[in-house]
Amino acid sequence: MAVASSSPMFGALLILVLSSAAGVHGASSSGAAPSTPLDQLCGSLGSFYVTPELCASALCLDASSSCRSARGAPELAALATRLVAANATAAKASIESALALHAERVPAPASAADADARKGMRSCLQLYAGAVPALRWAARSVAAGRYSGAREVLEAAQYVASGCAGMAGEATLPKENDRFSSMAIVAHAVVASMSTT
Repeated sequence: MAVASSSPMFGALLILVLSSAAGVHGASSSGAAPSTPLDQLCGSLGSFYVTPELCASALCLDASSSCRSARGAPELAALATRLVAANATAAKASIESALALHAERVPAPASAADADARKGMRSCLQLYAGAVPALRWAARSVAAGRYSGAREVLEAAQYVASGCAGMAGEATLPKENDRFSSMAIVAHAVVASMSTT
């Protein structure tokens, strides 16, 4: 062991490893902080299983969104809850439309599977009918800086889309159901992070 530690090659290797480790450590601890409140917030949601990419894409889906100009996390939390309420409203309207269209095409269910799918879609619609007013309340609460009750509403809202998928069975749900699912996960993470600060 003593022979290896006195070898010039070992010393050079040790210096290389230590300087590399110091460079990596220095880069992560003294590197530039995220430049915007959006970057800072989205970078802090990992404990909620939300990646920075998912966060930014959910909050900034619309090019006219105020996500990049927000002055801080409270504005972004208000934006997230407004968006999740809007997404729930859109998903509810899409399911209503799909049910109406399906009823026009097939006035009476042709099979037991068709009847089950229609029943599942109506149950899904009921989930959204309950979620929309609760999410609108949450959006108003977060805009006023009250996070605790909104956090619980958003936590429950995360299960609406998956509940719909389970109830709809073979029926094809509108794409708005999936969009709502992603937005609900992000909005809950954002508001939960605010209520812990």
